[in-house]
Amino acid sequence: MKLVAVFAHFLAQFDPTPQPVNPALPPLVLVHGILCDENYMLRMTRYFQAQGREVYAPSLKPNNGSAKLEDLAAQLRDFVDKKLPGRRFDLVAHSMGGLVSRYYVQRLGGDARVRQLITMATPNHGTLYSHFLPGTGVRQMHPKSDFLQELNADTETWKRVPLTNFYTSLDLVIIPYTSSLMPGGRNIKTWALTHPSYIISKAQFRAVGKALESSPGL
Repeated sequence: MKLVAVFAHFLAQFDPTPQPVNPALPPLVLVHGILCDENYMLRMTRYFQAQGREVYAPSLKPNNGSAKLEDLAAQLRDFVDKKLPGRRFDLVAHSMGGLVSRYYVQRLGGDARVRQLITMATPNHGTLYSHFLPGTGVRQMHPKSDFLQELNADTETWKRVPLTNFYTSLDLVIIPYTSSLMPGGRNIKTWALTHPSYIISKAQFRAVGKALESSPGL
């Protein structure tokens, strides 16, 4: 995964420079996935900064799936409470970060702060790939884990917080790829070539930007 961060940094050098923050646009928080940190979100950060967005990307630790996803969600809550006290914001998350963000919104009061949630390549119903990795958080991503079943049983939250979920049939990390489908959310299939494409491809950024502008209920 380190190559993804290096590639993102390389491509970001050729991207438009950040523009002054447009106060009419809500802040945007980007949440990384497993084995990643804020550096992996650099290109997406630059993309939305160039559109005048105020963008934040926390580094949740440990990032290797050893920690409970509830604990990472608490870190996310503490981060936004510090950086955006009392403010509403949009939340975009990749891979495991989507589950962390869902727990924050569904169980830690994030529904009062988040205008809309967008998840990308998230194992909403788990992934068989998780059986090949160790860690408490990884086990929570096993298909039919107690963690996932409890979260997926709650679809009422998405009546208050619009949720858009992007997935691709070419995902070799979310196995089967249909495990990405989100109950109660708006599911959009895109032709992302790989699991990390969502955090390095401008085509995917544009899709996210369109969703941010057109989420139902806003």
